[in-house]
Amino acid sequence: MPIKFNADEILQMAEQIEHNGVKFYSLVAGQLNQFHDLFAQLAREEKKHLAIFTGMRKKLSAADRESTAYDPDSQNNLYLQALADREVFKTNVDPRKILPSAATLAQVIDLAIGKEKDSIVFYVGARELVPEKLGREKINSIIAEEYGHIAFLRGITLNR
Repeated sequence: MPIKFNADEILQMAEQIEHNGVKFYSLVAGQLNQFHDLFAQLAREEKKHLAIFTGMRKKLSAADRESTAYDPDSQNNLYLQALADREVFKTNVDPRKILPSAATLAQVIDLAIGKEKDSIVFYVGARELVPEKLGREKINSIIAEEYGHIAFLRGITLNR
């Protein structure tokens, strides 16, 4: 039987992924001086998403928070955090190894768009793990926010 999550658990993962994104983009901003402003902007956008997802979690109904598994020792939160840390913005990867110090704008935009696409793929897959009665439709809001980041990045590419 596949693992099932509720909307609250997926939003917890979303918050962790956004937190990791802030950390990642902030590190890159500090290391690639020529693109500092772009990556600082992306870090700010991740902070906005973090606030949006936190707000969404606060508004969830009791049904959206209904437990999907017996967890008397509250191990689910540790599992969810570990899962989020492995996806999209990996916390154990040095950003300097991802982009060369002489990276072009096209390489930087491609990296950022790739991260946003990875997050969309993650959430599309996660949506299938949330039963309808546990708030599956809420995951669509997360996906829409991530599409917004891609539109922002494409706008930079088109305006250059």
